[in-house]
Amino acid sequence: MALEGRLLRAAGGFGRRSRLLAAGWGLAAGGLGLGLAAGLLLAATPPHRCRPDPALLPAPLRHASAGRLLNASLPRRPDGAWSPCLLFRYPPRGGAAAQPNGTGPCTRGWRYALPHAGLRSTAVTQWDLVCSNHWKVLLEQTTYLLGWILGYLCFGSACDRLGRRAAFVFPWMLSIPLGVAVALAVNYVMLALLRLFFGAMLAGTFLSLYVARLELCDPPHRLIVTMGAGFCWVSGELLLPGLAVACQDWRILQGAITLVLALLALCWWCPSLFPESARWLLATRQLEEGRRILRSLAEGNGVHLEEDFYTPEHLFAEPQSLSEELPQPRYHNLCEIFCTRIIWKNCLILGFTAFIGSGIRHCFTRNLAPYPQHFYFPYFLLAGGEAVALLFLCLTVDHFGRRPVLLLTTILMGISSLVLLALSQYLMAWLILALSVLGILTSQAVTALSIFLASEVLPTVVRGAGLGLILAASAVGLAVTPIMDIHNSRGFFLHHVVFASFAILSVLSIMLLPETSGRPLPDSLCEGENQRRPPLFRSRRQRDQVPLLSPQPGDGAYDPASYARLVTATKKMLGAHRGSDSQLRMKLLPDPTHRDSAAEGM
Repeated sequence: MALEGRLLRAAGGFGRRSRLLAAGWGLAAGGLGLGLAAGLLLAATPPHRCRPDPALLPAPLRHASAGRLLNASLPRRPDGAWSPCLLFRYPPRGGAAAQPNGTGPCTRGWRYALPHAGLRSTAVTQWDLVCSNHWKVLLEQTTYLLGWILGYLCFGSACDRLGRRAAFVFPWMLSIPLGVAVALAVNYVMLALLRLFFGAMLAGTFLSLYVARLELCDPPHRLIVTMGAGFCWVSGELLLPGLAVACQDWRILQGAITLVLALLALCWWCPSLFPESARWLLATRQLEEGRRILRSLAEGNGVHLEEDFYTPEHLFAEPQSLSEELPQPRYHNLCEIFCTRIIWKNCLILGFTAFIGSGIRHCFTRNLAPYPQHFYFPYFLLAGGEAVALLFLCLTVDHFGRRPVLLLTTILMGISSLVLLALSQYLMAWLILALSVLGILTSQAVTALSIFLASEVLPTVVRGAGLGLILAASAVGLAVTPIMDIHNSRGFFLHHVVFASFAILSVLSIMLLPETSGRPLPDSLCEGENQRRPPLFRSRRQRDQVPLLSPQPGDGAYDPASYARLVTATKKMLGAHRGSDSQLRMKLLPDPTHRDSAAEGM
């Protein structure tokens, strides 16, 4: 906390250079939004039906008109639509009036109802990943999310060991050749494996960028900068269907996304455009590099500091623990989180909440299936809902606090889930739709706020690894959707019951979290362990305030500069008091020389 109050504030705080860096990193988040959301379009399954096979029909029907051929070949579902995966079977010697005696799988492939706007070719249409092969699409989506989980865990630890910049540049550069390889995939297995590694690289880039952006800001700007980057992310997601309209082929779309990533990489590989986090360098005791980054940041913010500001005694504020030599860097790993009590508890609660917010979303999106699917309607609904959720957080979190808003959104999410679970068969269609949309909005708000709060309660030395755990838990929740669809949602009721129960449990656990609104970020494990939850109800009892030691109204943070001035003033007062006391004692005591001379005279 001393880094925030004493060093970064003196270096200009969130000045001109910090604002420019935050704005540029927000644009990079838009490119990541394009890459990570592209999987929903690349493997989109359009409406389809079997191609009629005249060889399966009786001889008089083989040369019938197109309409009659379809009626004789394809069975209909209860809703009146053609069956997508079955063909009629007829007796071997049937006539024109013969009736089908069964159904069987498609024999001549499928005919796809390609959209007039959007991708007219996907991986599904290229390799016929429908009907009996539809599980391959869901497996590819699960594998892609598994890549996210691996990227969050691996690059989260690398973020704390190698630095924020290294964990950003390395996976970003690797994502470019992997993106090109995905566009050139020759079969399904190659596509699934390359998408796994591609997702891991983009997830690692997103994590390191999130951490670096947070550590650049002071407390009043942390929320607005983080949510602003979230809006850039949503903008990338909303631009993706337009890019699909322009490309029309999934390989060209993947190449265009890779080109966007390459153009952004040309901008952000430069150290001056993505400097290392000064907070992480000083928290891990890397003096020389931290001094250089801090000086560059201060000069960019228009602040010129004296050389005494960059001395080890001033940077670390621990002269009693420093030897004559420079301190050695000290790094922390993921295992040290499990050895703590408060940090591990906060990480476990927020990871559980993020998992619930992502996993329960399938219970709400499933209710959108009966509505028309024109031009990626569910995709736009989810992306637009995420933008509304971020806007809600921007307007409420700083005013009411992190914990109350997280508690409110979790309660609304749980109530929506319970009402749909118990009363969906008795509710009108418009009310089911309204509750589903409310559940989607609140679940997205819960996930985003859980990740943001976790980044604030985790100390700097393990922030990357801890936040990687939270994001990995959120990705596990997202993986529930394709796993459930593999079995045609046969266990949907049990899934809904479990996640609704978890939502109620998370309401109780949120009360154990600390409040971080307006507080500095913790830097060491000790500072992270000192974060306690506030009382449930504020006490109105007036307490005695010591004028010299009382903090400013609304600011509960420790200010080292004010304390240092108090210590200096106290020493001066004590010194002056000792001087006046000695002078008074000299006046009261008799002079020994004067006493001796008087004795001799007698």
